[in-house]
Amino acid sequence: MRPNVRLILAATVALVAQSLITSAAFGDGQNVGKVVKARENNKMLVVYFSKAGENYNVGDVKTGNTKILAEKIAKQVGADLFEIAPKIPYPKKYDDCTDFAKEELRKKARPEYLGEIENWEQYEVVFFGYPIWWGDLPMPCYTFIEKRDWNGKKVIPFITHEGSGASGTPKKLEKSCRGAKILKEFVMTGTQAQKGGAQNDAKLSDWLKGLKY
Repeated sequence: MRPNVRLILAATVALVAQSLITSAAFGDGQNVGKVVKARENNKMLVVYFSKAGENYNVGDVKTGNTKILAEKIAKQVGADLFEIAPKIPYPKKYDDCTDFAKEELRKKARPEYLGEIENWEQYEVVFFGYPIWWGDLPMPCYTFIEKRDWNGKKVIPFITHEGSGASGTPKKLEKSCRGAKILKEFVMTGTQAQKGGAQNDAKLSDWLKGLKY
């Protein structure tokens, strides 16, 4: 086999392997790194970070806690949807993931994520979802935040946790999303997100109505 053919085959295998890893961690992989559009020229966007696999108190799940809420919010308000999916997926096992995330927090790491959002300037309202990791947002969220101009936008946090509540993160968003107005957050345990069903729809609806969305 010619050397250049070997290189092409090796590169193809690597790309397929990365695709499979990413798909396992972030769902079917079809929309990873892409904006899922509800309609053209939308003014509302749901951005979220979420992790499937083993999660505290809910076991091994196919859909991450925060993703469940993100999809419900996007459906209720008719927003576009974008997932912050890190280029290097987090470990599937809970203990391994928490150790990894703790080290990222210590280093104030800014992990790269897949894809990008075109026409960022068109969005006026950004629903921003994340789980609480070690009392903070997961570090890829900061990567996303620090790349953007937030001036004049409304940012609406929605947060999953397992006992820590919002951990003061809306204040951190206020500091990080410079020039944005931070509106009232929605907070729910991951256990409730996984098991709440129609009850969660009603709670989200009440929250959104209170924000006039």
